[in-house]
Amino acid sequence: MASRSITVLTGGLALGGALLLAASCGARTPMEDWNNGGAVTTGICGDAVCGTGENCSSCAPDCGFCPGCGDAVCAGAETCGSCPQDCGVCASCPNGLCDNGETCGSCLQDCGACAECGDGSCDLGTESCASCPTDCGLCVSCGDMACQPSEDCASCPGDCGVCNACGDGFCTLPEDCLSCAPDCDACASCGDGPCQAPNENCYTCAIDCGACPGCGDGACDATTETCASCAHDCGVCSVCGNGSCEDYESCSNCATDCGTCQTVDCFQAVMCSLGCIDLGSLPPAFSLVCVANCAAQACSDAQFFIDQFMNCAVFAIFDCGADVGCIMSQCDTELAACMGAQC
Repeated sequence: MASRSITVLTGGLALGGALLLAASCGARTPMEDWNNGGAVTTGICGDAVCGTGENCSSCAPDCGFCPGCGDAVCAGAETCGSCPQDCGVCASCPNGLCDNGETCGSCLQDCGACAECGDGSCDLGTESCASCPTDCGLCVSCGDMACQPSEDCASCPGDCGVCNACGDGFCTLPEDCLSCAPDCDACASCGDGPCQAPNENCYTCAIDCGACPGCGDGACDATTETCASCAHDCGVCSVCGNGSCEDYESCSNCATDCGTCQTVDCFQAVMCSLGCIDLGSLPPAFSLVCVANCAAQACSDAQFFIDQFMNCAVFAIFDCGADVGCIMSQCDTELAACMGAQC
């Protein structure tokens, strides 16, 4: 799939009388005049600095997790906002507002990504598999086909389904290769052969790890499958209108991305069509879509003669193999008619 550009969206959200400026990536949780359980804090949560008034309860991404967070027991002062790995994702995540104690570490979808998430290093004091799988890897439970309380569409789309915006054709931060491969493509290591845990599994990298159970049954399960994880069932991840001419898009079906078709003569269309056939295999492998796109660029007369030539060429391949000259010779009258097409 062709690489997609990354788009950053910005918007304003009113929160506790203060203006929350949230960028979809790099967005921070403003803590100024925000009351978190009675503790008024100042500073910006998610800037990698434990500022005045911030602590492990109000801003774990900056100040570190409180003692006990990560022991799988939601106890003491822990909340869904301060320790989602123990207490689960907040019920309000996502609602489009960074509120109810949420931070960039507990609700990526509402609050954006923390400053240090995505730097390739997992800071175990402030990051976890739940808050930043890109750095820390997917959680152990991710991939068990059940959306656990501590998982959501951002941290484990394979179990919980992708987030709502995923699949629109734009890799919009905080989407990344783990949370939204349909828009952002698979991660860089996917396709190198070995299935490398924890970030690669049948959902995030089928080419290395094999297809997930259910893939290939002809039904695209929107919760557990995407075009990136199971093209057989879900199709390709091409979205017309996103500015990128992707797989199976052409000037004939997506001029917006691929440009306007230019009329070609019959011989050009024939040579284009022959390029859609793997002449080195018997029986030859070919793409009907590719041939159709080649023919679509020719005028009606030429299309008739292309069809006539290709019908001859298909049988000639069995005698000629990959010898294009031989194919042309066996289909010489059809080729001559094609050359004389008037467009």
